[in-house]
Amino acid sequence: GTVDFLTKVRGRGGKYVFMTNNSSKSVDKYIEKLASLGIAADTGDFLTSVDATIAFLKPKKYREIYALGTESFREQLLSAGLPAVDRFEGRGEDIDCLCMGFDTELSFRKLEDACILLTGRPEVDYIATNPDLVCPTWYGYVPDCGSVSIMLENATKRKPRFIGKPEPEMALSAMAKFGFTPEETVVVGD
Repeated sequence: GTVDFLTKVRGRGGKYVFMTNNSSKSVDKYIEKLASLGIAADTGDFLTSVDATIAFLKPKKYREIYALGTESFREQLLSAGLPAVDRFEGRGEDIDCLCMGFDTELSFRKLEDACILLTGRPEVDYIATNPDLVCPTWYGYVPDCGSVSIMLENATKRKPRFIGKPEPEMALSAMAKFGFTPEETVVVGD
């Protein structure tokens, strides 16, 4: 009934948006997967946790954002006009936000940088793209953003503000992006 339901949504002038916390997979891969299921979608029909995080960060006007994530994650932040850096010298005085995403390139240096910022700089905002503990792989699971945040919490006693599902910021970001109110919106999850 999915295809019929989505056709009715569009037929009534509505919009459907696929929201995903998994920022490691390109939207093109999701489009291919949905096409194989008979569901028509294009890039404008998706909102990733990185997209929602960017929408959350933009109005904050940070001087520098330490991007704890992949190079692709940092590049997405930069492409959106955000001042993202992936290293710093000394205490990183210009950094006023640590933003973390799923990081398949995680290193001890990045963890140490995060600990320096979170322990020694209580004014640094701490944002994470999603609270997922694990990310599925072909062989099982690997630690996702939520698991790394727990590790950092154990070391620094700081918890991030999560943006992705099930937090409301992701749905609110989708509504704002496409011009719908909460009363006009239904969220269906797995």
